[in-house]
Amino acid sequence: MDQPVIAVILGSDSDLPVMSETLKIFEEFNIPYEITFSSAHRSPQLTIKNVEKYNKSGVKVIIAAAGLAAHLAGVIAAHFPLPVIGVPLKSGALNGVDALYSVVQMPPGIPVATVGIDGAKNAALLAIQILAIADKKLEKKIVEYKNGLSDDVIKKSAKLKKIGWKKYLEQQ
Repeated sequence: MDQPVIAVILGSDSDLPVMSETLKIFEEFNIPYEITFSSAHRSPQLTIKNVEKYNKSGVKVIIAAAGLAAHLAGVIAAHFPLPVIGVPLKSGALNGVDALYSVVQMPPGIPVATVGIDGAKNAALLAIQILAIADKKLEKKIVEYKNGLSDDVIKKSAKLKKIGWKKYLEQQ
């Protein structure tokens, strides 16, 4: 694989099933990435070491996923000069709302782009859109991807009209 341009840091190995959606998108778009586990609370020195390594190696965007207190994205953003995307993960008594608030409520000067709870796919697409600013081929790919989303809606709507809502639901 080429030199990673995106790093994905997960606060725990339990985050991998949700975040696999991010990795699938990167593979679909042939985006070189690196993934690792590192906790803002359990391994803060490792987190900072990883961020410094990614900064020196040419990573352009970091995606950080964590649940509960979800400080990972903020810690990374405090040490990384380029875009950080936070993915709050559903967990605990508040089903991810606590993580969402932790990721989105950053102090002035330390921005973190934030997607919805368990928004792994959107995190990948946002990272790709950031890279596409300077890459016309990648921009074309993301436009084609979005056109495909539109085509899917049109096909589903035509099927609904053809077979009716009851049959449509039965086939789902």
